[in-house]
Parts: sequence; structure tokens; C-alpha cells
Amino acid sequence: MKKVAVVILNYNGRKMLEEFLPSLLRHTSEHLAEVIVADNASTDDSVEFMRANYPSIRLILNETNGGFATGYNLALKQVEAEYFVLLNSDIEVTPDWIRPVVELMDSDATIAACQPKILSYHHKDEFEYAGASGGFIDRFGYPFCRGRIFQHLEKDEGQYDSPMEVFWATGACMFVRSDIFLSQGGLDDSFFAHMEEIDFCWRIKNAGYKVYCCPQSKVYHIGGGTLPKNSPRKTFLNFRNNLSLLLKNLPSGHVFPVIFLRIFLDWVAALKFLFEGGWADFIAVFKAHFAFYGRIGMLRKKRKTNEHHRVSCIYRRGIVVDSMLFGMNAFSSLKKNSFSK
Repeated sequence: MKKVAVVILNYNGRKMLEEFLPSLLRHTSEHLAEVIVADNASTDDSVEFMRANYPSIRLILNETNGGFATGYNLALKQVEAEYFVLLNSDIEVTPDWIRPVVELMDSDATIAACQPKILSYHHKDEFEYAGASGGFIDRFGYPFCRGRIFQHLEKDEGQYDSPMEVFWATGACMFVRSDIFLSQGGLDDSFFAHMEEIDFCWRIKNAGYKVYCCPQSKVYHIGGGTLPKNSPRKTFLNFRNNLSLLLKNLPSGHVFPVIFLRIFLDWVAALKFLFEGGWADFIAVFKAHFAFYGRIGMLRKKRKTNEHHRVSCIYRRGIVVDSMLFGMNAFSSLKKNSFSK
């Protein structure tokens, strides 16, 4: 058994595999890690490509496309390693990208998940949207990153190069202890895709573990490989899943007021879509809310008895107000004493 299993979940990503597998194999030590491709019932020639060009790489074939969450859950049950790495197919890794993260996690058994620094593949001096230098969340459930607040992407000038505890680690490149991933039930299948990594990280933090970012490792991410940023389907999943993770993980006394306010703010966002001509996104928010209402019973059953565990790295202010009204669009401009400890 290798210490690390790097698992790429692929769906119709033959072009990405062709482009990024060579550098992944070049920069991944064979004695430390095994590279595995889990195919999510692709309809392109991904499987044929892998069998013809990389016959030595283990290929796990999922019978159906259950999305990011179910795809990884099915695949990782078949993998043995101390650490799993959930790696997107549209990521270019760099030399020695695994060692710093593993050394950090080896040094502290309470670190259950960790991510490297995520930079933009197309603008290599900028942080990338999906993770940047570690993920956070505000008191109302809005996610943001060290290096990315909403659509504002900072340039990487080494300002966030210190390893630090964060709220969530990106699913684009997440290192996670295999025993904790499996014991916590993996990713939530009902999310399909988007925000399932935030839900997972919140659950493991509720269980008393830590989530970290290790910027001494860096990778470059294209982003939007499966669903583009302007996809109504992506809008639907983001709005539905954001409400879902709040209902699942908020302490009891916070559930109703936070979700009530979020629903109101979601409709403000929906009206903004409408005024900007985004009819499809407006309808997606409408559908997301009704889908959420239909899942309330199921989601309430998933709430854990350890929900009152004091969780660190929550921004106790509102990031929407701080960003849009006060111009706090750099993580360094946020008040450090506003984060829960």
C-alpha cells in the first residue's frame, strides 16, 4: 500500500487527461504515491485513451455518473492508502507538490484535510477561484478564500505563503486522511457537485479535526472544466447546496435566522440576475429553493449530535457587506479578530 493515492475523477475529460497526466506522473514520486483515474461513466473516449496510452495506471470504472460526490465515494472505497488526494483533471501540478502537504499532516494528527496553494493556469501570478490559499465562510454561509473574495482575484505576491488553519479545502486538490474520509461518510451524495467539499470540511471540523492550507505546495487550475461559471446548472447547484450545508451543520440556535436571511439574500441575487438579463440563472435560483424545501426532512436527519462543537475560522462579519460596501476585496483587509478561534 502506498502512503498517498492521487485519484482523478474523470467525466468526458480525455483532453484534460492527455494534457495534464504527463506532468502529474513526472512530478509524482512512484515510491510515495499511486496515481489512479476513476471514470464517471464517460461518454467520450476517455477510457479507451487511458487503456491505450497509460495501461499501467489503475482505472476504476463507475457504472453511472453520480457527480463529484458519489463518483469519489464509490471510487475511494476501492482505494487503500493513508492519504487520499482528490485531484481535478484540469490541474497542472509542480515539482515536489506532495511532500510539503504530507509532512505538515504527518506533524499533526488532528489535521484531517489540507490543500496546496491554488493558482490560475491561465494567469499564473493570480490565485484561482476554487480554493486560492485556503477557504473560509462567513456567518451567513458565503464562502470566500485567502486570495479570492467573490470575483476579486488577488495576485500572488507571497502574501499568503504561511501554512494556516482554514475552514474548507478545495475539492479541486484536497489531501484527506483516508480513515477520516471513510468514517465520516465521505462526501454527501445528495450534493452531486459544488460545495460538497465545504460540507465535508464543516462536518470534520464539527468532529474536532482541523483543515489546513499548505502554500509550500502549489498547483495550477483551469477551473470550470465540467460546468462553466455562467451555467444555470451551476447556479442551481450552488444555491441549493449552500442552503443544504447550512441546515446540516449550523448550531441549532442559528439555523432558522441564518437560513431565513439567506433565502432573502438569495432572492436579491436572483433579481440582480434578472435585471442583468440572466433569465436562466433567475429561474435556477427559484428551482434551487424549491429543491431545498423538498429536502429539508432528509437534511435534518443528517444533522449530527456533535453540532455544537465550537468551529474555528468562521468570519463573524458579513463578507457581502464588507466587500460590496466597504471595499474589503483582499483577504488581508479583513479584520483578523473577526474570525472564530
